[in-house]
Amino acid sequence: MSTHAPQASRAQAPRNQGAQLVALPATLDDAVAALVDTPAAVPVAGGTDLMAGVNAGLLRPAALVSLGRLGELRGWEYQDGHALLGACLTHARMSRPDFAALIPALAAASRSAGPPQVRNAGTLGGNIISAAASGDTLPVLAALEATLLVAGPEGQGRQIPVSNLLAGVDHLRPAELLAHVRVPLLHAPQTFLKATARSGPGRALASVAVVLDPIRREVRCAVGGVAPMPLRPLDAERWVASLVDWDGEHGRALAPEALTAFGDYVGLACVPDPQPGEAQLPAGVLHVRRTVATLARRGLGRALR
Repeated sequence: MSTHAPQASRAQAPRNQGAQLVALPATLDDAVAALVDTPAAVPVAGGTDLMAGVNAGLLRPAALVSLGRLGELRGWEYQDGHALLGACLTHARMSRPDFAALIPALAAASRSAGPPQVRNAGTLGGNIISAAASGDTLPVLAALEATLLVAGPEGQGRQIPVSNLLAGVDHLRPAELLAHVRVPLLHAPQTFLKATARSGPGRALASVAVVLDPIRREVRCAVGGVAPMPLRPLDAERWVASLVDWDGEHGRALAPEALTAFGDYVGLACVPDPQPGEAQLPAGVLHVRRTVATLARRGLGRALR
């Protein structure tokens, strides 16, 4: 996990200049204190995104604060019907069966987050703070309407809806550190599907998370990879939720025609038609729309089985 480090052009970034390791804090409070003492420091856990930027000459962190010793951020606990997930949970840990039984869609996203070396090092918090359009966990967190718990100086913590951070409505302030992610435990089906440009784990061409919330009688869907942040097709969600027989004794499955219509609705919402007078959508963009529609249709169909 890392916050955003200062940008540098390839010409500006000296290849032989490394960052000074500022601290190896043993507690969350110590980590925040280190950020207070060295405002230019960058927190780092897995470092997968940070090191990619450094190696490409795009990032030049002045100093680092390692989060590797913060055991309190590497697990999870239950809290009032929610799971409180440590920001340093790795994708590999979230891929395991015990976690999959807790939050299936997040486990599925973690399994697709890249090759083993990336899953072993990369963290949930890093995925959130980097906020890459292709971040696999992000549409799941958006569909689950997760909340970020941020630690700050002098114990001044606060909570941020994950969508606010991803949309740039809110940001981490100086010396703040993402500590936990609070996710509601819905005890209902949820799915995550991803399409890549090549076989095997890789960068998402598009991804879709679908979550059922029987208590609120909602279908929530979030689409990743097609915009700078996950997209929520709210009208499509409300429409399809009105078709679901939430009290049905023999399951909640919808007719194939309804699933197809939902997929098309989501695809059009995320990749809209051009306005009158604008050029037609290129073939590649239409392919992305069809991909989103297919993933949404299949994801909802699996969730409703």
